[in-house]
Amino acid sequence: MEPYARRHASRRHRGVKVGHAALLLPLLQSTVAFASPTTGSNSTLQQDSKQVATAGAHASRPATRTTVAPAIAATPSKRQTAQALQQDDEQVIVTGTRDPHQTARKSTSPVLVVSSRQLQQTGQADLRDALTQLAPSLTRSTMNIGNSNMTDALQLRGLTPNQTLVLVNGKRRHTTSVMTDYTGPQQGSIPVDIDMIPVSAVDHVEILQDGAAAQYGSDAIAGVINIILKHSANELTMQAVNGGYYAGDGFTSGESVNWGTDLGGRGFFDLSAEYKYMDHTDRGGIDNRTGQYDNHIMGNPRIQRETISYNMGYRITDAIEFYSFASYGHVNGESYQNYRLPSVLPQVYPQGFSPQISVSQNDYSFTAGFRGKKFGWDWDLSTTYGGNVADVGMFDTVNPDLYAATGHTPTRFSPMMTFNDTQWTTDAGVRRSFDVPVLAGPLNFALGAQYRYDTYQVGAGEPASYYGGGPSADDGLSPMSASKNYRDVTAGYLDVSTHLLKNWQIDLAGRFEHYTDAGNTETGKASMRYDFNKRVGVRGTISNGFRAPTLAEEHYSNLGVSPTGASGILPVDSKSAILLGSKPLRPERSMNYSAGIVLNPIDPLHISIDVYQISLKHRITLGGVYNGQQAIDALEAGGFGLPSGLIADDVTAQYFANTSNTRTRGMDITANYLTHFGKFGDVAWDLAINLNKTTITHVDDDQNGQPLLNALYRGFLTTYTPKNKEIVGFTWSKGAWSVGVHEIRYGKVTSQQQYVTGPYAYSNTVYLPFNNRPKEATNILVSYQITPSWRVGLGANNLFNSKQRRVPYSTNYLGVQRYNFDVQQIGFNGGYYYFQINYRR
Repeated sequence: MEPYARRHASRRHRGVKVGHAALLLPLLQSTVAFASPTTGSNSTLQQDSKQVATAGAHASRPATRTTVAPAIAATPSKRQTAQALQQDDEQVIVTGTRDPHQTARKSTSPVLVVSSRQLQQTGQADLRDALTQLAPSLTRSTMNIGNSNMTDALQLRGLTPNQTLVLVNGKRRHTTSVMTDYTGPQQGSIPVDIDMIPVSAVDHVEILQDGAAAQYGSDAIAGVINIILKHSANELTMQAVNGGYYAGDGFTSGESVNWGTDLGGRGFFDLSAEYKYMDHTDRGGIDNRTGQYDNHIMGNPRIQRETISYNMGYRITDAIEFYSFASYGHVNGESYQNYRLPSVLPQVYPQGFSPQISVSQNDYSFTAGFRGKKFGWDWDLSTTYGGNVADVGMFDTVNPDLYAATGHTPTRFSPMMTFNDTQWTTDAGVRRSFDVPVLAGPLNFALGAQYRYDTYQVGAGEPASYYGGGPSADDGLSPMSASKNYRDVTAGYLDVSTHLLKNWQIDLAGRFEHYTDAGNTETGKASMRYDFNKRVGVRGTISNGFRAPTLAEEHYSNLGVSPTGASGILPVDSKSAILLGSKPLRPERSMNYSAGIVLNPIDPLHISIDVYQISLKHRITLGGVYNGQQAIDALEAGGFGLPSGLIADDVTAQYFANTSNTRTRGMDITANYLTHFGKFGDVAWDLAINLNKTTITHVDDDQNGQPLLNALYRGFLTTYTPKNKEIVGFTWSKGAWSVGVHEIRYGKVTSQQQYVTGPYAYSNTVYLPFNNRPKEATNILVSYQITPSWRVGLGANNLFNSKQRRVPYSTNYLGVQRYNFDVQQIGFNGGYYYFQINYRR
């Protein structure tokens, strides 16, 4: 939460905390790098679930496992991949359509399907990091600062996490309560922390790369990530992944287990559990104040996370099924802040100190519903309640103002602030297919309604955390900043799809929503696809969308403190923000266009090319950046105390605003091909490319007549995400052996570096454009099937230890921030190697 994160993660050794991993590792000492995607049980329930499937995705709907391009796909036998890739029927999807028979390859919109096998073959213990290695349109920040460094968010097509909707089994997932409040392209996001869902629970992920607000509501502007949970009735899988970085730090251990059982022939119960430990990394430079490597801020946080989830379905009668799924996750995270000199408070820390922000999160979600068939109609009624509670604290620090007044200060402050975010969503939908003589296929008609209740609470910290200027590195929230906020959202939707001709399908969707704090909105979407023959097809969509301001964007406040400055975020409707020219927030509006061609020139080769344009009006970002005395006056008016000795120009204050209009244009290309080499095995080739460019078409002014975006914030919207990202590679398999090699190329990114020396030091208007050239990372995995159940693998991500360029000294804060931590490119941690063991029965 410091305004400057040009810092280094800890080199101080605390020992490896394996916790629950110590209990699981003996069980998993010999595991397998292969666990094939669940194909569904043989139970009657799963056979019937297609018949009772209703609008949207369902908790237990069986997936037909088919030709999904394996980005890194190990196989237990040399022919299994070949057989899978040659099947005519491919993965049935439930995202972006309410047709119960739609497949990814025949869809009207581009849908990327990622299997559990592919996720495991990345060697990543996190779902987020695995997906970014498989989908080029997904990106993530190299690092965040402060409390947001302990949440895992994704961006799609260069837009923010706020503009990507995340579903679990087709049901809207709640967001985290922890805002990404440090400067960067994800700043201001209240994302879904997808790593609160055990990766072992995931059957596959469907990524809809198209606007879908008319189908799913607010946030689905860039697209939709739908996580489909496993639904096995008789399977046990386990995995252990342990690895670290070439530099010798960042030890990571991830252990997981998934178990499914049959419920008396009428259903299934699938249980997953996971534990992850990740230690600090340290990539900072020598602190120019001390001449030592004693500033550890620039690197990964220390994370310890436990998650558990279940998915179940039970057929009560032949026509009614009960389903439910839930998850719970707990995370403890610790993130270094800038080193403080001994002069800050030598009576307590005569050698100086390195404050650490701590975040303790409890994340939960529960869904229960009934679905069935009556009078020819498929119906579905469900409710989902989820939330996230976060306590933010700090340790190894002091409050100098409190010590000066009382002669005493704590060294641990807990809490300094608390956040609580809940979401309660109730859905009801019906669907039916009608035979219409003039149409070439059934007319699928879906109708539904949704009610959602959102809350967001900000709690004050303990008094010692907000006394005076607060603890070094952060300022606790006072009761003046505490708030309780809520809103109601009601919606109704209509969806119609059919084949006008044998090879011509259309899908029309409309949605109405009412927000008690943001008003009404109507959205629509029209999609079409025409297949000239089995080799060539074209598709296209046009839709409008919207995103209502989050409750956090309307009410969040915070102050981060660095050794030389401070950065504050003010509630947009507060007196202090109004002093800086704030206006009430309006919803974002979007227009989405896409067009694509699908090619299958020969049976083993599949190619898709889709172009898109996303025009966004009234984008909500942090803006109105003021520094110097104006910022100091606004912060003091908001009840924030500032420590003495700060550089006035290094003190900033801002708020959320409808800052700008943007236009994003791009292209997605995917291709996969299978080659047989006889006795030399099989090779599955794959290629995925995303080209993406965002331009600003208009910038608004605040009430004071000042532009809401400066050069830095313009850069966050336009140049901090790669212009292109390519993933190309192959997987060779023969007998028990497989070798996967993939190259990920990140295009150029340009950051706006703030000067920290010279005449423009801490300027709010003059920045240094800095180009990070394109970079490549090579990933390799070699695995061996020991027995039908056990498999081992040895792999490396970023095999050749590629890193970003170092920034110029004139923009290197304290000499520690040697890299751009906030661009969404290759990162600065370097190469990572791992050993993976999997078991499947």
